[in-house]
Amino acid sequence: MSVLLIAEHDNSNLKVLTLNAINAASKIDSDIHVLVAGNKCESVSKEVAAVPLVKKVLQSESANYENYLAENLTPLVVKLAEKYTHIIASANTFGKNFMPRVAALLDTSQISDIIKINNADTFIRPIYAGNAFATVKSNDKKKCITIRPTSFDPAPTSGGSSSIEKVEAADIPNVSKFIKREETKSERPELGTARVVISGGRGLQSGDNFKLINAIADKLNAAVGASRAAVDAGYISNDHQVGQTGKVVVPDLYIAVGISGAIQHLAGMKESKVIVAINKDGEAPIFNVADYGLEADLFEALPQFLEELNKLNTIQK
Repeated sequence: MSVLLIAEHDNSNLKVLTLNAINAASKIDSDIHVLVAGNKCESVSKEVAAVPLVKKVLQSESANYENYLAENLTPLVVKLAEKYTHIIASANTFGKNFMPRVAALLDTSQISDIIKINNADTFIRPIYAGNAFATVKSNDKKKCITIRPTSFDPAPTSGGSSSIEKVEAADIPNVSKFIKREETKSERPELGTARVVISGGRGLQSGDNFKLINAIADKLNAAVGASRAAVDAGYISNDHQVGQTGKVVVPDLYIAVGISGAIQHLAGMKESKVIVAINKDGEAPIFNVADYGLEADLFEALPQFLEELNKLNTIQK
């Protein structure tokens, strides 16, 4: 029994969520091989080889893998899957894009978004927007699994010295073409991995009022999130959305401002270590999951909060 894990990277650096997936994979089997498919990605392979939990790095380089199109990456994963019992990726945009294709071609049922591993055949995953948990046992000879990275700690990044094996690129179907990538640049921490997140909802009433959220985020070195209602209203771009149809976050501190607490939003943040809610509606569902709640007008509370932070003059790193 052995595990093939597909690494997410930008051809220069390993994405941190891959480290969480590696740690999760170690609970299935100690024989973990990591596939690094990209273009001029040798530095990523060396980074993965330094992870103590990794036994071997498989490096496949081709211009076809530079932008990790699912149509190009899938044939490579399927070709390599013959030697493995478990094929694993993160349950984010990266993994969700190609893993269903891999599962279909291997004629196996994918097990998605798992948050706990009981053994090599049995896993726990959330259902009904996180309000219930299903224990899933698979008897498939090959298991295609996506891991909810925020449910596992990252693997250590140093101390390992696994071998790096070059792997030939697979034939691609030539059915898709990369056009361009548009990315939002920010000096703030990435939403999915930030230790502190402050999110705004429809209670902010306009996109311009997100400046109140941004000011506090700058002081706390926090990522900025939003409810779906705020995104749908056009207050902020959808890459900030937290919830069932957005990003799942598990920070040390989550501050919800002007968010009522719809079930879809709670599914994306209720596992946060400490939750603080600010809402003028004392009956808002967000208070049911909050560790600390402030029933107040956010337009009064946030300036006071910022004033106190300015007195402390500290930034959480």
